Amino acid sequence: MRVSAKTDYALRAAVELAAAAGDGTPVKGERLATSQSIPLRFLENILLQMRHAGLIESRRGADGGYKLAKPPEEITLADVIRAIDGPLAGVSGQRPETLDFKGKSEPLREVWVAVRASLRSVLEQVTLADVAAGELPASVRALTESPDAWVSH
Repeated sequence: MRVSAKTDYALRAAVELAAAAGDGTPVKGERLATSQSIPLRFLENILLQMRHAGLIESRRGADGGYKLAKPPEEITLADVIRAIDGPLAGVSGQRPETLDFKGKSEPLREVWVAVRASLRSVLEQVTLADVAAGELPASVRALTESPDAWVSH
């Protein structure tokens, strides 16, 4: 899985908003950009996409800024990724279940569906609250315990 810079920035900004969710005060875009070293103009476009997806709310004015539209416990990493990049796993722009391979390559369809299921098993389980608190689910932490998980192949 390749994570675009745009998605990386969106996740980081969303975690910052999750960390600030407790006091209910909107967070200024400039503060989000500075705290995560994200170019402000790029971040503003990302925040607009997240607002259109219903993940965040914005308010203008001196007391304005951005905040999550739902509690951080109810927003998964998968929600943010889908808001920015669309489906978690696609092959040539198509959903895996819609692929139609012929002959010996026919089983690839099941491989791509399994890849999507694997991504979902992590990204739909981890919430913004988990990341903001630094407390990932045990099943996700267990995946990182293998030394091989940390080696690039």
